[in-house]
Amino acid sequence: MGDLVRRVDEATPAGRDRAVDALRALAILGVVLGHWLVTAPVADSGALRVTSPLKYMPWLAPASWLMQTMAVFFFVGGRVAVESHGRARERGTGHLRWAAARTARLFRPVVPVLGVWSAVAVATLAAGADPGTAYALVKLVWSPMWFLVVFAALTAATPLIARSRPVQLHPVWLHPVWPLAAVAAVDLVRFGLGGPSWLGWINVGTGWLVPYCLGALWARGRLGGRMTGWALLLGGAAATGGLVLWAGYPASMVGVPGAPVSNQAPPTLAAVTFGLAQCGAALVLSGPLRRVLRRPAAWALVAAANLSAMTIFLWHQTAMIAVTAAALRLAGRALPGLHTVPGDPGWVAARVAWLPAFAAALAVCWAAFHGSERRRERPPGQAPAPSKAVRESR
Repeated sequence: MGDLVRRVDEATPAGRDRAVDALRALAILGVVLGHWLVTAPVADSGALRVTSPLKYMPWLAPASWLMQTMAVFFFVGGRVAVESHGRARERGTGHLRWAAARTARLFRPVVPVLGVWSAVAVATLAAGADPGTAYALVKLVWSPMWFLVVFAALTAATPLIARSRPVQLHPVWLHPVWPLAAVAAVDLVRFGLGGPSWLGWINVGTGWLVPYCLGALWARGRLGGRMTGWALLLGGAAATGGLVLWAGYPASMVGVPGAPVSNQAPPTLAAVTFGLAQCGAALVLSGPLRRVLRRPAAWALVAAANLSAMTIFLWHQTAMIAVTAAALRLAGRALPGLHTVPGDPGWVAARVAWLPAFAAALAVCWAAFHGSERRRERPPGQAPAPSKAVRESR
């Protein structure tokens, strides 16, 4: 293990910003833990329904601010895409070929998930299971994949984002201000003027374009380090707090079943300002992360997580469902933290105790399917060289 850690460290290009990889790993970890903690399948009269502890304990809403990390993923994605596109242009690779390669890499790990869960759904229904239960389980696995479509669309637009040149008077703020203004306008029409609710889905594109554009500015050296980071963090947090306290936006940054308004489906102005705060926090943390990741062991752990980021994201709900179903069959009754109504702090404590089991099941899924995340450029069964593995994670 020590030799592997040393080889990964030595194979990493000297100019690679390790903080970017660490931020992406933290974003994926936040999504995984968030889903594991707020998703509550409840066994009820032979059927399964999905609810959330936030529905029964709304005072836990501030905890969701730590678990909604998608803005960081788009922020890092914008930087990485712009840098990758720049390298492709230097090699003479055309935009369409570059975008096709990035999109294929993004969706390649999805194929096994769709195949496995299509078979599971058919087998479950054929065995006489409640259709509502089958639908709830499949939705748990497939619904998080919305971000892949949005991310692919933003990736295709990367050359437009990268080539545009902000005016000198406002080199930092011009990029995000237009999609941010579009989100505010849509919310004004929806909530202030009684407009149709379907307008909110415009924010799926414009809302996530804000952190993506900030990432593009970061790649071009137009974010001024810690000062800009603190400005984004404090300004975004203040704006989000004001929107929650005085504009009636939900305090939870994740969806709550039965709530009249969700900050995420579709994204609201509060979700976007919260994303600005997260981007600022990422900039503030990037310096300390770079210092920590000078240690070979810490960097090897981050590099390994990035090599399997999509596998972890795509299979984490399957891992939770597998543990939930197996425990119900083996115990023959509903178990706290797995199948019971999440109505009190005891449920939260019980769910935390189940997290190691979820992680173990996810490790099994990773062992079975992480190969789909790599290009088939080597003989079957042969591991990639450390240098190539590290390069592929970008």
